[in-house]
Amino acid sequence: QVQLVESGGGLVQAGGSLRLSCAASGGTFSNYAMGWFRQAPGKEREFVITITGSALTTTYADSVKGRFTISRDNAKNTVSLQMNSLQPEDTAVYYCAASPRRFGSRIESEYAYWGQGTQVTVSS
Repeated sequence: QVQLVESGGGLVQAGGSLRLSCAASGGTFSNYAMGWFRQAPGKEREFVITITGSALTTTYADSVKGRFTISRDNAKNTVSLQMNSLQPEDTAVYYCAASPRRFGSRIESEYAYWGQGTQVTVSS
């Protein structure tokens, strides 16, 4: 059983930056691909970004490419999401997720463990 706890959300103006972190416990962290998803008000949860267990490969949603960066520290059991050039449409609850499929996925159902989410609000 893997527990995930996100932190770092908040309110930021358009064009600003935020860094989200996710701390994992209860499993062998490097065995899991890690992903970030987000859910805006009134919308379905959507894929944002993922990183393989080895940290060698990352995959981005087109909407965040060039603005968001994912990284992980397997020694510290953490994964981070650096978000730059934030826009109001990035406003959402952001969820960290762990997949036993080491090569990551855009598919929500392939993630077995989820954090509670952290709110990101971007004002215009």
